Amino acid sequence: MAADGAGVVRGAAGCLCVLCGLPAAGKSSLAAGMLAAAARRGWRAAAVEYDRLIPDQAFRAMAVEDGVKLEDMHSQWKLHRQAVLQCLEQFLRNPVEVMADQPSSSRINSEAWERCIQGVLHPEGSNDDPAPLLFLLDDNFYYPSMRYEVCQLARKCSLGFCQVYLQCDLESCISRNQSRSTPVPSEVILEMVKRLEPPNPQKNSWEKHSISLNTTENLSECDIQSVMDLISSALRNPLSPVEDNSEQKEADRLKCANSVIHQADQACRRLISEAMKTARESRLSSEHMRTVAAQLNETKATFLQNLRTQILEEVPFMQEEDVNVELVVKKAVAIFDEKRKELLLGIINSQK
Repeated sequence: MAADGAGVVRGAAGCLCVLCGLPAAGKSSLAAGMLAAAARRGWRAAAVEYDRLIPDQAFRAMAVEDGVKLEDMHSQWKLHRQAVLQCLEQFLRNPVEVMADQPSSSRINSEAWERCIQGVLHPEGSNDDPAPLLFLLDDNFYYPSMRYEVCQLARKCSLGFCQVYLQCDLESCISRNQSRSTPVPSEVILEMVKRLEPPNPQKNSWEKHSISLNTTENLSECDIQSVMDLISSALRNPLSPVEDNSEQKEADRLKCANSVIHQADQACRRLISEAMKTARESRLSSEHMRTVAAQLNETKATFLQNLRTQILEEVPFMQEEDVNVELVVKKAVAIFDEKRKELLLGIINSQK
């Protein structure tokens, strides 16, 4: 696509606003209301809808089979999330070049990306002061580490950063989700509830510009106004490229936690495979085999979530290089192994 008519974002105040919450919590509806409110203020605004930007094959690749595999989905989805942020950063740094050269990555729908940024371009050659620039990032963002990636981008580009957590009861989310043309599997939503960590300004200083909206009922004009006030505050207080020490420590701790959880997850999977082999050799019935698989996977999910919580809240370390990750994983997996053996033995004995 030619660069004619493209614009620039240099010199404009800007803000990255994260919309987070369960599927069908109302993020897209909120984004639509905010885009209308931004237009009335003369702002340039765009909704970065991850569901539209990430190609359909990514969703098909993450189809849930034989139980919920949210960790697999998280690992695959991470690559696509990073591709979205890379495109956004390229646009913020050089919009003319980005418009001339659309993203070639197969992880991004280039047509959807072009539609996304068309509305935020400042007419080239215009003598008017550039209007404030707002990007609404619409995804589940259920882990703080996912949201922190956006915060880092805002800091790198000296933009404002804020978050809106849409709090909606589980029953309403599942009901709304089922009415969609392509609903998220209910099992995934149920698993996400267990892992969702809403913004916590008391714990994470970088989440100080955050609010929570109850979206079980319809959004009100008051809700929209509250979000616009939050964004206005973030625009007036852009992040500095120089990170303070506490924020870097928190980032290091998140990185370390992710490393431990990933390695522990892989080790637990191997132990579950061994347990299933033992179950088959013990000639368990098909019904008992299904019970073993379901209970082991449920035990693993609970174990990993508790391990993550313990690392983030209880373990007194900050930097990954100061921690023997291998030893932490070894001790943690030993605990899971005991639970695995106890569970398997109980089911085998129940069949005798």
